[in-house]
Amino acid sequence: MPSHLHLDESDLVRCRFALSPLGETQAAVRVLATPERHGYHLPWLRLIRDAAAGLALEPLWLLMARHGHSPDFFSPPPTGPVPTFEEEITEVRSVDPEVARQDIALSLVNRPELLHSPAGQALLADPARTVRDLADLLEQAWRVLVEPHWPRLRALLEADIAYHSRRLAAVGFERLLSELSPQLSWSGSTLTIVGAHARHSRVLGGQGLVLIPSVFCWPDAVSGFEPPWQPAVVYPARGIGGLWTEPADRTPQALARLLGRGRADVLCALDEPAGPSALAHRLGLAVSSVSEHLSVLRAAGLLTSRRYGHQVLYERTPLGIALAVPEHGGQE
Repeated sequence: MPSHLHLDESDLVRCRFALSPLGETQAAVRVLATPERHGYHLPWLRLIRDAAAGLALEPLWLLMARHGHSPDFFSPPPTGPVPTFEEEITEVRSVDPEVARQDIALSLVNRPELLHSPAGQALLADPARTVRDLADLLEQAWRVLVEPHWPRLRALLEADIAYHSRRLAAVGFERLLSELSPQLSWSGSTLTIVGAHARHSRVLGGQGLVLIPSVFCWPDAVSGFEPPWQPAVVYPARGIGGLWTEPADRTPQALARLLGRGRADVLCALDEPAGPSALAHRLGLAVSSVSEHLSVLRAAGLLTSRRYGHQVLYERTPLGIALAVPEHGGQE
């Protein structure tokens, strides 16, 4: 069931990337509903199994159709590039109850057995309470399922955005879309999402498009956001195959002797752009220590930095790449 988004020139200049901790939480809840589809996340499923058993996720699962519309109000597209979970869940809690009721009804209308069930009717009877209850449940899911692993997830998502931002500059919007997901294609002025959860057509009308990488949506690209929310496409982030594996020590001994073990480890860990917090989590170091190493490496010309949202991302310069990835290995 394809979806179609119709863009004009004003939409193209308003396309942007963003990440969403709330969107990842909602997607993680979906993974728990069908764990057999998500082999890449088996290590995570084992890690959260006992804690997740205490979550009553049935009201969310009721609204998360495998095919068809899922409510937009409990996972709206982010309004900024790197919102916090607290900012996003506050937006959910402030949604108009009537907007939420219509959104829930749209989700249930093609599933009459649920629409007329006691559970479905309870969701529609008191939408203000439903919004509160679902927001509370999403916050519980965040604390248990996602927040403990957020530095690792955020590092991968930010690396994906940095990579695809460079690809957008290099190859343009049309080719970028096919690189984001084989389910995305561009023809004329229309973006088509094949295999989307719902049949959906929308004229963007100058609002632009939000492109949101996701760890837990794999293998699907998803759209379907209806007014009043900004049009968005959620696509599978790069690199999830190695997300839950612990990296081996790849720091050349000669480089460690030259720079010191801490600085050499930081330099070698920057295969993709990352911030101090993500690197600290990855390497098991204090954020203050990583920040100091990054400053020294940048001053030495081995790293460059740029601001993305509220944080600074670092990546290796050509000289840094030459040192961190020596031609003949480098383990001495």
